[in-house]
Amino acid sequence: MRKPQPLDSQDRRQFLADLARHWPLAKGCLSEVRKRCIRPRCPACARGEKHPAFLFSFREQGRQRCLYVPRELVPRLRQAIENGRWLEAQLVRLGVELIEAHRRQRPKARPPRPRSLP
Repeated sequence: MRKPQPLDSQDRRQFLADLARHWPLAKGCLSEVRKRCIRPRCPACARGEKHPAFLFSFREQGRQRCLYVPRELVPRLRQAIENGRWLEAQLVRLGVELIEAHRRQRPKARPPRPRSLP
């Protein structure tokens, strides 16, 4: 049986060029939460409004983790998460293409032999 051919160098270059255009990348979720602040006499907290904060949640070694995200980083992180989703879709597509290429290259299977009845 012949081995499936790896992506040719032009496909690889195209993928790397697409990847560079989609930089930065991140995998996880960005959530806005409302939290009380540490100031004892904060008027917003006294009214029950609380303060917006952003959390980035992700998995690391199988465990759920969260990090606070500075407000100025939120737009860039949103784009990175969107780019990460693009990359995941591309990896799925490449996996399917690899399997389909392998199936096209392997020899046709022989039809099954008819079973004899007892």
